[in-house]
Amino acid sequence: MLKHAVIPFLVGASLLASAPFAQAATNLVFCSEGSPAGFDPGQYTTGTDFDASAETMFNRLTQFERGGTAVVPGLATSWDISPDVLTYTFHLREGVKFHTTPYFKPTREFNADDVLFTFNRMINKDDPFRKAYPTEFPYFTDMAMDTNIAKVEKVDDRTVKFVLNSVDAAFIQNLAMSFASIQSAEYAAQLLKDGKPGDINQKPIGTGPFVFKSYQKDSNIRYTGNKDYWKPEDVKIDNLIFAITTDPSVRIQKLKKNECQITLFPRPADLKALREDKTLKLPEQAGFNLGYIAYNVMPVLKGRTDNNPLADLRVRQALDMSVNKAQIIDSVYQGAGQLAVNAMPPTQWSYDTTIKDAKYDPEKAKELLKEAGIKEGTQITLWAMPVQRPYNPNAKLMAEMLQSDWKKIGLNVNIVSYEWGEYIKRSKGGENQAMIIGWSGDNGDPDNWLNVLFGCDSLSGNNFSKWCDKDFDKLVKDAKKTPDQAKRTELYKQAQHLLKDQVPMTPIAHSTVFQPMRANVQDFKISPFGLNSFYGVSVSK
Repeated sequence: MLKHAVIPFLVGASLLASAPFAQAATNLVFCSEGSPAGFDPGQYTTGTDFDASAETMFNRLTQFERGGTAVVPGLATSWDISPDVLTYTFHLREGVKFHTTPYFKPTREFNADDVLFTFNRMINKDDPFRKAYPTEFPYFTDMAMDTNIAKVEKVDDRTVKFVLNSVDAAFIQNLAMSFASIQSAEYAAQLLKDGKPGDINQKPIGTGPFVFKSYQKDSNIRYTGNKDYWKPEDVKIDNLIFAITTDPSVRIQKLKKNECQITLFPRPADLKALREDKTLKLPEQAGFNLGYIAYNVMPVLKGRTDNNPLADLRVRQALDMSVNKAQIIDSVYQGAGQLAVNAMPPTQWSYDTTIKDAKYDPEKAKELLKEAGIKEGTQITLWAMPVQRPYNPNAKLMAEMLQSDWKKIGLNVNIVSYEWGEYIKRSKGGENQAMIIGWSGDNGDPDNWLNVLFGCDSLSGNNFSKWCDKDFDKLVKDAKKTPDQAKRTELYKQAQHLLKDQVPMTPIAHSTVFQPMRANVQDFKISPFGLNSFYGVSVSK
């Protein structure tokens, strides 16, 4: 790779921060926190993956306004909903071009065929592309969209119809989520013909504001501004670079040196210095998020032959009531966290304020463990995230504090971790026992918390507790099928009580989100969903 300061976009990873590069008005370096697992948004569920793909290179039929939860037109300019709320007809935008790259040159503009390909490959396991590239779509299936979408029909090149089996009150919001990013059917056909369908995940093609150039794992991702973007006023950056920097202290050092212009997830200890640096700014907002402990309730864990003590409700209750949340919030969040009592933030409509935490009571916890036949010195494994997320600034410290809390009730806690992609993959496979994890809301709907994180359809996805309660599941599914928000609220409140009683998780905190950046970064919007989007963003001299 060429390394020369006068060709800023081609400099090596070690030279990303050369002075000409960092100060060029049409270039922006984002110090991200981890390597994406791939670039096909449909295959993933984490912000790291979505930032690198959906938020840069793709669009969806509907989209969320920048920095908000309101749905606005995307690749569909408008939509009609039938009186029975089962048929959605989308009118597609004209003049939208897919990216032109060295590996693909489109011969036509975006049309209905692309919508059909995008969704049919997720619905139909016998779809030719899906058979050639067998993969799963966890978000799509977690939300039961694979079974609820009866069919996707092409009315004409500019019109697509979705027919549902049952009412989905959040359907329009769901289509605005990252996993629903529209792929090119023409590109997929080329990959299929060439026998390289897996390249859809490594050499992405979208309609979004940035075009993929290259990726070096654990180093950098490079994009160029899409000069043919259908909303040209949103492309104000010629070259966008993700400088993958896992260490939060190094990210802040790079920001201060202008080696990157924006970063994320500062440690609470760094906030004071960031506020005092006049070359920086530190916008913040209340987090639409939750940091929590998931307890795997499966009787036997994957890869193990011994019984899992966490399958016993009394053990989970003991773990829950022996967590010193006040100390964790003070030490881990350092004033930037709010006590969490429920499985979603209090700003989410349908949140039940009547639910209370069990009293902190290590002595009662010991009694419960004794009743459950758990001997003193029993070992349990606690998984700790290797990265910072909006909902947890320091999972390692939290794990150490939990280890101390649970030692007080007679348990020996072994802390383990994995690289972020492996951490998520293994936990979705059910290998975890107790696990530190969290969530940032994706669409402003309660279903995105209760169903996606704890529903039976999510057992192979984001339901890290592997908890499937039929009564709870019926409540959240009935709520999803109910257009009336007041009725939905009542159902969700009942579900929240069931969840609290069965303790598949311990909520810890909702954190404030801080987004450090150089003072000359203009019009960046903090996403309530914990994502990072750079369309509409500019860097002044």
